[in-house]
Amino acid sequence: MIYNILIGGAAGLGMETISSILEKVLKRKGFEIFTIQDYMSRVRGGHNFFQIRFGNEEINSHWDELDGIIALDKQTIDLHIDKLKKDGFIISDEQIKLEDKRFIGLPLKSIAKNIGNPKVHGSVALGAVVKLFGLDLSGVKELLSEKFKGEIVIKNFCAFEEGFKLVDPKYTIQSKNEDNSILLGGNDAIALGAIAAGCKFYSAYPMTPSTSIMNYLASKMNEAEIVVEQAEDEIASINMAIGASYAGVRAMTGSSGGGFALMVEAVGLSGMLEVPLIIAEIQRPGPTTGLPTRTEQADLKFVISSTPGEIPKMVIALRNPEDAFYQTVRAFNLADKYQIPVILLGDQFLADSIRTVKPFNFDSIKVERYLKDEEYKDYKEYKRYEVTKSGVSPRITPGKIPGLTVLVDSDEHDEYGHITESAEVRNKMNEKRLRKIEYLKEELLEPEFIGEENADTLLLAWGSLYSPVKEAVKLLNERSGKNKYCSLIFGDVWPLPDKELNKYAKKVKSIINIEQNATGQLAGLIRECTGIECNSSILKYDGRPISSQEIYNKLVRGEQ
Repeated sequence: MIYNILIGGAAGLGMETISSILEKVLKRKGFEIFTIQDYMSRVRGGHNFFQIRFGNEEINSHWDELDGIIALDKQTIDLHIDKLKKDGFIISDEQIKLEDKRFIGLPLKSIAKNIGNPKVHGSVALGAVVKLFGLDLSGVKELLSEKFKGEIVIKNFCAFEEGFKLVDPKYTIQSKNEDNSILLGGNDAIALGAIAAGCKFYSAYPMTPSTSIMNYLASKMNEAEIVVEQAEDEIASINMAIGASYAGVRAMTGSSGGGFALMVEAVGLSGMLEVPLIIAEIQRPGPTTGLPTRTEQADLKFVISSTPGEIPKMVIALRNPEDAFYQTVRAFNLADKYQIPVILLGDQFLADSIRTVKPFNFDSIKVERYLKDEEYKDYKEYKRYEVTKSGVSPRITPGKIPGLTVLVDSDEHDEYGHITESAEVRNKMNEKRLRKIEYLKEELLEPEFIGEENADTLLLAWGSLYSPVKEAVKLLNERSGKNKYCSLIFGDVWPLPDKELNKYAKKVKSIINIEQNATGQLAGLIRECTGIECNSSILKYDGRPISSQEIYNKLVRGEQ
């Protein structure tokens, strides 16, 4: 059993706090959680909302139909009532008038005023919601004590109790009675992965939706012994990270598309210097400012080709918070091993959606460093860019070994790092760098296969569409009749792994790519690299995340 609740209102009414409390209450009752947020680029006013989907089974996506609405203003009702089920509910203040049997007008504001804090009207509504679903208030006061202090805890819990008294139970749902999961969003997972990987320097300039990576790491500076620097702009931030990496520490930067555009020259610098670098590029709709708080997957080809000239690089599209954590650790290891930039490609949907995930297995984490300080401590000569079979040259920490200087330069250079314009040396160095790609290809992870082995239709997707596509495939195979579905969802996107793609493309009758962009960038990349053509596309580019229900409906209609 799965339910879907929307909390909506104008910015500044405390929806984030209300949503966070309800998520934690439900999670501690043992339910699976999947939350998305939709917010405008303004501090106050407009219309924002959170959708909390919860239940006693695995939840991989948000859903369009609503079981309930908590409306902090009339606009929320007007905008979302069409998605409310016939047996759903609307909880709002009694001052709002609505002729609808699903409407439950409650004295939210007057109760909050009587309690002595008008801001606790949201907790009154939450108390009513808890009662509607047949749950009790056990653990709520302890949870509030973790979020608030002193008198605020007492008044919020009093508001919960008063709201609890206002309604009768409407639904019955049995939790799993397990609370060993964690609530986590994609950007926080990236930040945790960076800490687990041994990142010691993070620099960035704030840009939605990437900023929360920096915020999380900044909140853990002392505990994780990491330096977090808010730079004056994106150019400075990436160059700071390159400098830190040159000095021997694991370093990272992050931005969104417009900020990453300013980093492009320095991406090439990291490739020319052969300095490991991690870049989190959290996509939002462009071009230029675009839709700052919305989601899109339109930067794929941009990041793959980012920088003048040709350098080896890797692009990993993050699929969910669990994947984001482990792939961030892997990215640091690969960047170190091959001395290349690795770009972690996320988006606003992944960054801001919150879900229950299993605790991470830290025993499986391996931090692999490839500095050669010990091997070179007795050497009299050092070639920073020594030509090797793999293209990877020995890297030592600058200043650590007396007499060995680590020369680097953005100009073309010889094996020692001295600038050169020799055609012969240029060929050798360029070929040396690019040889890394062939070895990197051996470490690529194939896209995850989901669905029926002998399917008729293959769905192709990448990154954060993992969650809605996974749920859509499950629904399609349960409900759609004879036509069976499978999917390949890419994480590693550059270089492009193609073994599983070639295998299943030969077996199915049709291939459909599902992407959050207007031009089908993954389909284009696959066609360019493999010659495989998609038969049709499901593309969404209005800035709103595509749901499993939307994918399911489009494919079912396509069968008819």
